[in-house]
Amino acid sequence: MKGYTSETIRNVALVGHGGCGKTTFLESALLATGVIDRLGKVEDGNTVSDYDKMEIEKGFSINTSIVPVEWKGDKINFIDTPGYFDFIGEVNAALRASEAAVILVDAGAGIQVGTEHAWKACERYKMPRFIVINKRDKDEFDFYKTFDELKAKFGDTLIPFSWPLTADIDEELKEAIAMTDDELMEKYFNGDNFSDEEIKKGLVKGISEGGIVPVCSSAFSLGHGIEGLLDLLITYVPTPLQHGPYKGFNDKNEPVERMCVVDASPSAFVFKTIVDPFVGKISVMKVVTGKLTSGMEILNDRTGKMEKLGKLFFLRGKEQQELDYAEAGDIVAVAKLQHTLSGDTLCDKNDIIRYLPLDFPTPSLYVAIEPVDKKDEDKIFTSLTRLREEDPSFVVERNNETHQTLLGGQGEMQLNIIMAKLKDRFGVQVKTVPQKIAYRETIKGTSDVQGKHKKQSGGAGQYGDVHIKFSPSEQEFEFTESLFGGAIPKNYVPAVEKGLIESMEKGPLAGCKVVNVKAELYDGSYHDVDSNEMAFKIAASLAFKKGIKEAKPVLLEPVMHLDIFVPDEYMGDVMGDMNKRRGKILGMEPQQDGSQKLMAEAPQAELFDYAITLRAMTQARGTFTMKFERYEEVPAQIAQKIIDAYNAEEK
Repeated sequence: MKGYTSETIRNVALVGHGGCGKTTFLESALLATGVIDRLGKVEDGNTVSDYDKMEIEKGFSINTSIVPVEWKGDKINFIDTPGYFDFIGEVNAALRASEAAVILVDAGAGIQVGTEHAWKACERYKMPRFIVINKRDKDEFDFYKTFDELKAKFGDTLIPFSWPLTADIDEELKEAIAMTDDELMEKYFNGDNFSDEEIKKGLVKGISEGGIVPVCSSAFSLGHGIEGLLDLLITYVPTPLQHGPYKGFNDKNEPVERMCVVDASPSAFVFKTIVDPFVGKISVMKVVTGKLTSGMEILNDRTGKMEKLGKLFFLRGKEQQELDYAEAGDIVAVAKLQHTLSGDTLCDKNDIIRYLPLDFPTPSLYVAIEPVDKKDEDKIFTSLTRLREEDPSFVVERNNETHQTLLGGQGEMQLNIIMAKLKDRFGVQVKTVPQKIAYRETIKGTSDVQGKHKKQSGGAGQYGDVHIKFSPSEQEFEFTESLFGGAIPKNYVPAVEKGLIESMEKGPLAGCKVVNVKAELYDGSYHDVDSNEMAFKIAASLAFKKGIKEAKPVLLEPVMHLDIFVPDEYMGDVMGDMNKRRGKILGMEPQQDGSQKLMAEAPQAELFDYAITLRAMTQARGTFTMKFERYEEVPAQIAQKIIDAYNAEEK
């Protein structure tokens, strides 16, 4: 494929629910443009865009793929996205690199949850969009029934569309075009017809600004509607040069903007990384300004290191086609960049910019993993780090308190695929294990105890004696001393404090960290010869163990704050479920899209499966964010079970 100028490029994201026909659409487009001579099928595992081994096995997309086609002298870079919510990070990245989106809808299924997520994502990015009702060859197909459902859900900007357009357009479309310009509005009220040029001008503006969302139909598996849609896209999708400003920061961390122009220093942002077993790491980027050429040296703003661009190439699924340059607005791939990851900006060292980072949602589901074979323990983190180069939307954390490795993502599907990739690519097999809670221990009462350490076993002895009062504190740890008359030399006081701090790491109930304790050292004794810092440290530890036990110790658990977003019809189920989880409803706020925001608090121990349950309760329409709020006392009955389990482990 030749290099294309900016004004002949269109970048279009394909979004929608899984199974709506995005991959089949691409096959149909490739067939219509002469790239392939027969239509591949998802079920046969021979499509251009779903080429990954795991995608073929599972029968659905799990990765974004780039498929450019040439149509009437223009190039359309189609960015095919996964249809399941677990991979929403892929969708967000694709929209960042696009000037428009095509939302595909299954004519038989109507509005599915993936349709809603796709629409919301386009709204968030203010993305011009087209809706295609696919599979019109189904017996139950009724365009206007589906259209009315879509319009009721997404608003009056949706307009039925057929191609080619003529001056004799229907009234609804004419009114929508009139709304884009005062002169056109005047013509409309006067009953005058619009010229073809006026229709095109009004549609370009209306679609670009989001005031018009064309809705058309197709049957891509039969090749119906593809040529008309390609015509529609090259006519009405904004070119990269017509895109609004790209926001970022300069080398002084000041906000700056860049328009997509060719006559400028080069800059690009990487929105996708592919780890190819033969080629190595491939960085897929959107050129924002200037021109990239093979052999060019360019700065990675994040690392501060220069990267030398090797051969540039277009991707078409797994196929690679070399080229000499890529102009502003185009999508291009480069192999084997040493310091570059998804989300990075590449720019001229004399004109530095860092574009806004990619939008990856906060993980809503965590699982604890451990290797099936203990010898793979060290390989887990390095392997997951390699996988995160491809998919930065998941996280891997090590909880130093529970000593567990946690894998976080959007849902079971995403996490299961990550674990499958670990085994397939790196030979590391992992299993999920129950998550542990980082409980805390504290005291509700007071105590006054002595800690005495005396040891004589030949040679120098050890002697330390402390009297300490323990009481609750609002601080994590509060230490004071009120020694009088030289009971303990002042140089031993820091050792006492250190002994207490170290002892707080393991409480008497369940071996958890102790918090919110005040310790007052008020008396003690020492030996001129046998006393030393270690002896007083041990004495403090003995006092701590005795004092905490006598001061009414209790177990604390982490309580999380949740913001839960659900359609109104699921509120009753969600609130009832939260009550079963020992949760508290704090309030509700209506949202602009008609949903409700539910604020709640619940113990972390009750929330490990919440992402799965919420998705099931709301047909995948509910989402939530969660953050740590505070520690609260565990109810006595539950606390005893935790203590009993700990004691059983220790035996």
